[in-house]
Amino acid sequence: MSRSPMFAMSILSSALLLAISAPAWAQSHAGHAMTPPPSADAPTVAADTVDHATMDHGEMDHAKMDHGAMDHGQMDHAKMDHGSVDHSPTDHARTDHGAPDHSTMDHAAMGHGPTKPPARSDPREPIPAVTDADRIAAFPPIDHGAMEHAPDLHSLLRVNRLEHWDGQHGNGQAWEASGWVGGNIHRVWLRSEGERSGGRTEAADVEVLYGRSVSPWWDVLVGVKQDLGRGDSRTWAAFGVQGLAPYKFETSATAYVGEGGQVAATVEVEYELLLTNRLILQPLVEATFTAKDDPRYGNGSGLNKVEAGLRLRYEVNRRFAPYIGISHERLFGDTAEYHQAAGERARDTRWVAGVRVWF
Repeated sequence: MSRSPMFAMSILSSALLLAISAPAWAQSHAGHAMTPPPSADAPTVAADTVDHATMDHGEMDHAKMDHGAMDHGQMDHAKMDHGSVDHSPTDHARTDHGAPDHSTMDHAAMGHGPTKPPARSDPREPIPAVTDADRIAAFPPIDHGAMEHAPDLHSLLRVNRLEHWDGQHGNGQAWEASGWVGGNIHRVWLRSEGERSGGRTEAADVEVLYGRSVSPWWDVLVGVKQDLGRGDSRTWAAFGVQGLAPYKFETSATAYVGEGGQVAATVEVEYELLLTNRLILQPLVEATFTAKDDPRYGNGSGLNKVEAGLRLRYEVNRRFAPYIGISHERLFGDTAEYHQAAGERARDTRWVAGVRVWF
């Protein structure tokens, strides 16, 4: 019976504490708003006066307790009956996790910020409607009868070399020319080459050929060749190709079939190196071959002659270009022996000066 006053005091203190803390705890968990201060009329109970050792936690309603007001540092948790504590999860759906920080919010992404006005679809200056007069001015009627069409036939005559030469054993003149008449696919070609020395024609030939384009850069040729000059004239059947090889080498290769089954061939390669737009350096190499010995014309079998030249021309315009240069000729094999037996040299170096023209 001596503990009755103390026990009654504990019961009274617990009841007062529960009555004070229940409204504050309910407000805190409902909206996480700040816990209002206790009213001046409400009695204040110090937490350190509560004897938790004598409290029955199994019968306490923790939902109504204000845990923020408790001083857990002075609580004797060793004497607490944790087995009777209701550890059921808190209803976090109703928890207010703090007031939102509006300074860090992206209001533009949320749709609350200012939006850009839509772009104008109509022009600032309206475009006037097209009238019939505008259409007539843009597309005038065509008078087909007054139009001048390009001719079906074209022609070109080019004198590639017309020169005077001065060599170790004399001087003379030489020429090399070609021309054609026709269209873009079919043409008739005329070619001629020769030289004069001592007032007479030493060697010359004329070729008449039919040429057909087989690609943008190559033509095939077939026709006849007529030799002129010293000795008896001869006629050859000619077959060949000419055009622009890779790296812009102008190439011509022609085979000739003559009387008695004689076969000859000529290969010529030229290149134009532009030092400036008007100053052009032109190297040239030409070689001739025969299949059989022909002492009457001073030709042996195999490689007969090689000519290598270098000419520098200045194009006053595209149609007229004077030039100077050097040329070297050499005979080989039986051909050299035949010419030496006739009192001629097997090789010769010549200085040349001439003009290149085309019409």
